[in-house]
Formats: sequence, structure tokens, C-alpha cells
Amino acid sequence: MAPDVNVREPGVETGQIPKLLAPRVSQRMRNIELALLLGAFTVSGLAILFVQFGALGHPDGHPFGLCLILVVLILMLHVTMRFVAPQADALIMPITVVLNGLGIAEIYRIDIHFKSLGWDALATKQIAWSALAIGAAFAVLVLVRNDGVLQRYTYTFGLVAVVLLLLPALPIIGTSINGARVWIQIGTLTFQPGEIAKIALAIFFAGYLVAHRESLSMVGRKVLGMRLPRGRDLGPIIVVWFLSMGVIVTQRDLGTGLLFFGLFLVMLYTATSRASWVILGVSMIVIGAVAANQFLGYVHDRFQNWYDAFNPDIYNAEGGSYQVVQSLFGLAHGGLFGTGLGQGMPYITPVSQSDYIIASLGEEIGLVGIFAVLSLYILLVSRGMRIGF
Repeated sequence: MAPDVNVREPGVETGQIPKLLAPRVSQRMRNIELALLLGAFTVSGLAILFVQFGALGHPDGHPFGLCLILVVLILMLHVTMRFVAPQADALIMPITVVLNGLGIAEIYRIDIHFKSLGWDALATKQIAWSALAIGAAFAVLVLVRNDGVLQRYTYTFGLVAVVLLLLPALPIIGTSINGARVWIQIGTLTFQPGEIAKIALAIFFAGYLVAHRESLSMVGRKVLGMRLPRGRDLGPIIVVWFLSMGVIVTQRDLGTGLLFFGLFLVMLYTATSRASWVILGVSMIVIGAVAANQFLGYVHDRFQNWYDAFNPDIYNAEGGSYQVVQSLFGLAHGGLFGTGLGQGMPYITPVSQSDYIIASLGEEIGLVGIFAVLSLYILLVSRGMRIGF
């Protein structure tokens, strides 16, 4: 008789790994991660090499020396995970490595055009920030052995996030760049505290949702077959909505405000699996967008730059759609397969190395390459959602 494939060890729930198999599965996951990391290093290295041949006509060892530091740090992080988090997802780190590597390669390509190849080059700064991020990952792995500990400091992280968001509004250290007041400047160093606030808000949202998950997911009246949340449970989402709108109004940063609200909405759905929360949140986003377009001039201008970009009056206006149109021309120039790394003209688009990096990549790797990049992002999000569920 053939063995019953559904027989499980006593005490093992569906979807769990039997204790005897856990070490073997963990080792296999880390081996897969290592193999994928080697592939990510290869893709990133080839991207930089192609940029050099396309823009310089010859290889240059300077960026490879700096990237080698990142490779060593990433491998050290991988070894740490073998001991500290052996059952961690095997795809997340390789995906982030290849995305970061492509970004560095494209920023480096723009640096070549502007002949900025020293320590002040934007690609060099990107590598430095990447090294700091890996160091932060080390700290989290070593110091936060149990993520449940973070729940004790739910409201502390919420307070930290609010303070960080308010820092750019201070008169001395707060500064505006390209019309958005989301930066602080200390000496020659400029930094967006909102980047750290995103992490603090994510921890705050997660702690709050864990504590109130039952009331958010099970309590409420049914209307048209859909369970709507109680009024008292609407408090947090209302507060976050106003916080997001406050960021837009005071800091003139539409993207950050929407990102904060979207972050909360996605985590809320992950915790409760209730479509009513999504419908409510999207409705509030639409109401907020219509109100902002009606009463906030700079938001109205952003919408005009988007839906009527080729209007000559808008194109030629100060703060108009010139940047948007140039990025579209760049994407059109790239076509299906791109001009090739190092052979396009992404530097024509203003801020092509930052806000419009996807247009820069699209010109040189084409529509096929952009679809590959978007697929990596989709895979990254899906792995994160899988961990969350």
C-alpha cells in the first residue's frame, strides 16, 4: 500500500515545518538565497560594465572597488541570517540587491555625462547610503531577535514618526528643495527625515493593528453584504488621513502624503482582510484628491502637468510639465529594447538620477527591461504580503 501523503507528525499544524525537517529546510532556503545573490551581483556588475563601455568606451575599476565593499557587507549579512534568521524568505534580499545595483548603474551613467566621478558623485553617495542600510539591517537582525518586542513601544514609534515629519517645518534646519519642504539641512548634509518616519509609522501601524485586530475585522454592521467598521474604529484611519493631508499642505509633498496613507491602508487590509476598509480608504483618497486639486494651487498644477502635459502653456510654464514631457520622450526613444546602457540621453530630463530614475532606465533598457524591473517589485511586494499574512 502506498503511504498516505497527508499524514503529519503529531502536533504539527498545516503549513508548519516539522521540527526534524526545519534545519534542512532552513539550510536549503539560505543556499537558494546565496545562489540568487551571486546572480544579483553578476547582473549588477554587468550593468555597470555595460554603462562604462557605452558611455566611456572602456572599463574603469573605480566603481567596482566601491561596489566590492557592498558585496562583502551583503555576504556578511547573508552569513548572519544563516544563524539568526535561518528560515527567513530567500527572495527578498536578492531582489533588493539587483534593484539597488541597477539603480547605482544608471546613476553612475548620469554621473559620467556630468563628469562627476569622484567622491562627490551621486553614485558614490548612493553606495554609501546602501552601506548604511546594510548596517541598519545588521543592527535589526542582532538587536531585535523577537519582533514582538517592538509592540511594547507602539505609541513611542508613533510619536517618533510625528516628530520626524514635523522637523522640516522648523525654521532653522528645515529647507525646501524643488518646492517641497521635506528636507532638513545640518551643515552640508541634507536629509529627508520622512524616510525614517516611514519605518516608525510601519511599526506603529503594525502594533496598533495587532492590538485591535479582532474589533477591526469582526465587529461592525453589514450593509449590502459588506461589513462596515464601527465609528469608534474609524478613529485611526481618520487621524492618518488628516496626517497625510497635513503633510501635503505644510510640506507641499503629494507623494509622501499618499504614501503614508497607502501604507496604513495596505497594512489594515493585511491585518483584517476586510474589503470595506479598502473601499473606505480609497473613497477618502478620492475625496482628499478632489479637495486638494480644488483648493491647493500646487496640487492643481501637478494634476495639470499629468493629464495635459503637452499643452504648450503648461509645458512652458515655470514648474510646468517640461520634466514630464522630457521623460516621455526618453521612454519613447528607448522603445521596446532600449538604446543600451550608457548609450541613451537620460541626463536631458531634470532630476533624472532621482525622481525620474525609472524614465532614465526605461530609455536605456527599454519597455522589456522596465517590465522586468516592475516584475521584481511585484515579486518583492508579494513576498512581503506573504510574510504579513
